[in-house]
Amino acid sequence: MIVLLHHTAEKYLNRLNATDRERINDAIDELEKEPPKGDIKPVIGQTGNFRTRVGDYRLLWQVKKDHILVTHIDPRGQVYKKKNKRNKR
Repeated sequence: MIVLLHHTAEKYLNRLNATDRERINDAIDELEKEPPKGDIKPVIGQTGNFRTRVGDYRLLWQVKKDHILVTHIDPRGQVYKKKNKRNKR
């Protein structure tokens, strides 16, 4: 399956140091497999949304018809706060 990055996720990924960026890119490659592999869990209370743990970082993503969309990449303590703040607007 094709994995696409939302512009905010791509922007955050590009700001990371090389080691963290490589680890996250490896996790994104694992999402392309059928079925997606990695430390994946559904996000509680959000149907169709999943999270992948990569060390201290979390990738939030959704399965669309023909692709996976990574919507957020942030540190563990921030990703859920930012996601909830955006949803309340």
